[in-house]
Amino acid sequence: MDADQRRLFDRTARHAADFLAGLGSRPVAPTASLARLREVFGRPLPEDGLDAERVVDELVRDTADGLLGSAGGRFFGWVVGGGVPAALAADWLTATWDQNAALHAAGPAVAVVEEVAGAWLKELLGLPAEASFGFTTGAQSAHLTALAAARHRLLADRGWDVERRGLAGAPAVRVLTSGWQHASIERAMRLLGLGADQLRGVGSGPGGLIDLAALERELAACDAPAVVCLQAGEINTGLFDPFGEACALAAARGAWVHVDGAFGLWAGVSERHGHLLAGVDRADSWTTDGHKWLNVPFDCGLVFVRHPAAHRGAMSTKASYLVHTEDEAGGAPARDQLDWTPEWSRRARAVPVYAAIRSLGRRGIAALVDRCVDHAHRLVAGIGALPGVEVLSPPVINQGLVRFLAEDGDHDAHTDRVIGRVQRGGEAWFGGTTWNGVRAMRISVVNWRTDDHDVDRAVAAVRAALSG
Repeated sequence: MDADQRRLFDRTARHAADFLAGLGSRPVAPTASLARLREVFGRPLPEDGLDAERVVDELVRDTADGLLGSAGGRFFGWVVGGGVPAALAADWLTATWDQNAALHAAGPAVAVVEEVAGAWLKELLGLPAEASFGFTTGAQSAHLTALAAARHRLLADRGWDVERRGLAGAPAVRVLTSGWQHASIERAMRLLGLGADQLRGVGSGPGGLIDLAALERELAACDAPAVVCLQAGEINTGLFDPFGEACALAAARGAWVHVDGAFGLWAGVSERHGHLLAGVDRADSWTTDGHKWLNVPFDCGLVFVRHPAAHRGAMSTKASYLVHTEDEAGGAPARDQLDWTPEWSRRARAVPVYAAIRSLGRRGIAALVDRCVDHAHRLVAGIGALPGVEVLSPPVINQGLVRFLAEDGDHDAHTDRVIGRVQRGGEAWFGGTTWNGVRAMRISVVNWRTDDHDVDRAVAAVRAALSG
């Protein structure tokens, strides 16, 4: 490395540190307009290159007003964590090493890091030790992987090799949910060729949990292969389905159970909240995100499958030019990462996970979860105590819903207006959602940086928006 490169990287590190240091003081919402950003970045294609330091300096300058402060402690919109320091630093190293985490041979160290991190995750989340795992871009591709494994197993049980024969003429695979599933489930079905028409909402009981009696009737009514999708943390309310009972019903009919635990699966690390996941280990597959409650940088999804043969059968691929590491005498065979995910070339996203777990430990992750839950309760209680606010759903864990009541009775429009005022104010950021047919402001707390002062500022921001 020459002196110019070292100066560039030192300067870039200072830019990054300055950004992190300013998260508490800068507005959470971007202030630059779409037109302004297009004007700033819409330069002609350069014919000749520029000095690298200038490129980085101008990139920092030009993005400054167009970045959402989602890495900071006052962002309560989508379920988005920050990056704990060890994970963020490890992510920088991951980019620097530039290993292709597709094969053990392409980066033996990062491949073994992934093996260890996967085993740690299963232990932390209380999942079966025999389950296989994969590191994906997010829960969307994790769902895709899990449902592909389910499709493989369910159709193989009926004598159909879907990887060889395709879906034409195959039995249709139904996917049963409470009706409150995340949109990424339907999208995964579309991408896998299962078809959105095969998604059946069986209905929900009190609080939006899957109706067990309706699920039993649906499973009994048809002999087609079926996947039952349950939720560990519904996206609006944070509710948890009754896993033990639903898994028993599914097992009796030969159905596959998949659990969408994008953020809620992490509640299992907490002694205070682990009871919400009773029976979840009886499912067949699970997904969660590392970039949510574990607070590693984007992008990091995680998939686990009880049946490794089905998982690998759905995902594995071979090519003559690939290098597969031979087994070492007396040791377990090397693990090629591309056997477990839809991706081929990919970054070594297990490295920040490994660093996060080592830096926090089991107790630190549990404390992070508990702290976020406490902040969510404080936020909902504080906002709910303001005049003209109705609490629609108090937090089960880290998610809550409120709405704002209008004198003219148009509560939906008023709720959206108040959310807009809060966002524009820059002190905090909440998002809107439609729940049970009404507009609501969704409160989500998963960031390790959020503290009591952030909560107080957020409540004050809502108070100011109501008076504005």
